[in-house]
Amino acid sequence: MPSRERLFIPIADGVRLNATLWFPDGDGSWPAVLEALPYRKDDLTASSRPEYARLAEAGYVVCRVDLRGTGTSEGVAEDEYPAVERSDMATVIGWLATREWSTGAVGMYGTSYSGFNSIQVAMERPPALKAIVPIYATDDRYGDDVHYFGGALKQLDLVDYPTYMIAMNALPPVPCIFGDGWREEWERRVEATEPWLIAWLEHQRYDRYWKFGSLCEDYGAIEAATMIVAGWADGYTNNSLRAIEQLRCPKRLILGPWAHSPTETSVPGPNIDLVPEMVRWWDRWLKGIDNGVDREPQIVLFARRSTKIAAQTEEIRGEWRFEPTWPLERTAPRVMELAGARGPHGQGPDELAVSGDVGWTGWISCAAYLPYGQPGDQRPDEPRSLVYDWGPLEEELEILGHPVLEVAVSSSAPIACLSAKLCDVFPDGYSSLVTRGLLNLTHRDSREEPSPLEPGLPYRVRLELEVTSWIFEPGHRIRLDIAGTDWPNAWPPPEPLTLTVERVRGALLLPVPEGPPPVTERPSLHAASAPTPVDRREGGDVTWRVEHDVLAGETRAVVGLSIDHTAHEDTPAFVERYAGTVGVSTGDPGRAWADGGSRFEIRWPEATAASEARTRIESDRERYLIEIELRVSEDGKERWARRWSRAIPRDHQ
Repeated sequence: MPSRERLFIPIADGVRLNATLWFPDGDGSWPAVLEALPYRKDDLTASSRPEYARLAEAGYVVCRVDLRGTGTSEGVAEDEYPAVERSDMATVIGWLATREWSTGAVGMYGTSYSGFNSIQVAMERPPALKAIVPIYATDDRYGDDVHYFGGALKQLDLVDYPTYMIAMNALPPVPCIFGDGWREEWERRVEATEPWLIAWLEHQRYDRYWKFGSLCEDYGAIEAATMIVAGWADGYTNNSLRAIEQLRCPKRLILGPWAHSPTETSVPGPNIDLVPEMVRWWDRWLKGIDNGVDREPQIVLFARRSTKIAAQTEEIRGEWRFEPTWPLERTAPRVMELAGARGPHGQGPDELAVSGDVGWTGWISCAAYLPYGQPGDQRPDEPRSLVYDWGPLEEELEILGHPVLEVAVSSSAPIACLSAKLCDVFPDGYSSLVTRGLLNLTHRDSREEPSPLEPGLPYRVRLELEVTSWIFEPGHRIRLDIAGTDWPNAWPPPEPLTLTVERVRGALLLPVPEGPPPVTERPSLHAASAPTPVDRREGGDVTWRVEHDVLAGETRAVVGLSIDHTAHEDTPAFVERYAGTVGVSTGDPGRAWADGGSRFEIRWPEATAASEARTRIESDRERYLIEIELRVSEDGKERWARRWSRAIPRDHQ
């Protein structure tokens, strides 16, 4: 079995970062692989340890680091992906490369947050960093993360991630690892904690804040060999093919059907064991083994086929295949004229009174664990959308890439959004969501310098839907749903309005590959084993509910996750609770809100520490009003309580 060592790595400013190293058996020199996260390696995410042991068994020293100000590392977690984090990780990489057991080659990897910082650290080009594997990460922090979608503020995500990060960042170091002074470090951490959410709301357009750490600003910054892992049901998929086209380093993409959860356990599947693929990549670029991975086609993807997607769908129909490069040489746009579709009555233009709660059948675009996942039948939303149908199809039609809606649209209000959903309609009428897109119309020309609409004036806009793969089967219809909101995924516009679509000037452009794939060989991927403890939903209580309150004139989405973890080996017992409700007025979309709550309790022999955060965001036509409360206790007695209150103007939102 691999051996394990905990230690502190010193940083030049005096802060010490806590790390755990997993070593291969025996003597020798080994490359190192780094994962760096703020999610507390010794308790809340200790379930990742089996993966580290497997990588050590493959001949790698695995280093898992608690980021500055999190877990048992010193300092303050001042923001998501701050500049100091990059320099910290460059120091850690240099430290790993100069140990007596090291070959001098280092890799970096991880899912979501650690996928993001793998990309960002690689942009700094530390000399020893030779290869990275970012999983479910993106090249665009503003447009393809949990903050904004098409230039509109995300809503449901605001009750989840930022709220539990407030509570998590206020937990103490692990007493037996940190040693003397852990309570003093805890106090410094709580008193310095600032909610990341406030900065996100202060930057409502694509500015310098978001450009920092966004690879789309300079794809040439990365020289390390990069293997991207992405999922069609994840919210970060747009990065996948876009980055493969733009990167100039050695590159590879594995693009499966998954949501924002491990490839081994994701719903939907089919699932794969990703560890052998990571080992192949690092064997080539960290050990110099000529295993042929760099001569294989760059893209391994799962081509999805007509499936009735719902919350209970465990597996998507389809098949794995290779593609040699991106963009495909054989792709040609298929133009679907709105005027030629079966759509609203009459010849147009088509008018739509915007409802603030349309979109709930699509749920949200970035999901980690059930229920925050798959959409359902789209028909409940479609009576309050403009619906355009083509077909039934006489033969199957494949799309691969970004569908694009080009349309002339006008609004009765200066701030409006345009939502587009591409659906596969089955012979029995089931409307399955294929992909979606949203555009804050004030961002139609620039997301850096948005500008209001002139009410009643038609604007020619181009809305790029999220990248997708789908094979529509014979007898099915292609459907486009157009609306003015995508709720609860995105915050609704600030006032009631009507959208007008000029059908004769509109078209849906579908990216259609012509002919068979040029590579006939099929990828050989390792099937997933039985689910492991990495699935943190095991034994938990989950809530996913949509409420239509007729008397109050409100629609609400209610979510929750509650798990009690028993002590295991050297992992303490702990409790985690997430809960939230978002809502919108059915009469006035400007009146919307998000309430989030999160609680952690960790039980060590030295003490029981608990932290609880509550977040309330509500809007009117002009502002977002934010109220945040944090309470931290030891052994059931409150030690600290902090509050934040802000009023932030809506900036073209």
